[in-house]
Amino acid sequence: MYVCPLSIIKIPTVVKSTHETSLKEGSKAPDFSFVNSEGKMVSLKDLKGKKVILYFYPKDDTPGCTAESCNLRDNYSSLKKKGYEVIGVSKDDEKSHHKFAKKFKLPFALIPDTERKIITDYDVWGKKKFMGRTFDGIIRTTFVIDEKGKIEKIIRKVDTEDHTKQIVNPNL
Repeated sequence: MYVCPLSIIKIPTVVKSTHETSLKEGSKAPDFSFVNSEGKMVSLKDLKGKKVILYFYPKDDTPGCTAESCNLRDNYSSLKKKGYEVIGVSKDDEKSHHKFAKKFKLPFALIPDTERKIITDYDVWGKKKFMGRTFDGIIRTTFVIDEKGKIEKIIRKVDTEDHTKQIVNPNL
């Protein structure tokens, strides 16, 4: 649950899904490209030699997505020291990402995948159920990609409030 900072109302953020990515740990991560904040085109292969945290989240500025992104922001310095690059992906557009990143001071790249190419390549789009309603959307999933471009870890049950611990702890 995410506790809204302006109130004591607890907002349920549990979304159920039966869909899981078909990608496997140890397989080559699908390549992708994006324009970074300096306007330079960057691809996964450009990041070889670095570990990459590629996290897919449903929507900017929603309780669970905000908690997850802020947890990564709060631990960004220690993740960078361990050699990680952090990249978030959602279906939101560039304007939404810019507003979200600015509002929460997110120091890492957010990729606007409005055409769902990266989302499809990583197989994180599927049926979800929330508050009795079934719909299609991004299945919250994080891929930890090693320095050689292989998927080292897939986190399917993301703890939005303590996600960094799931990433760096090999036993979680």
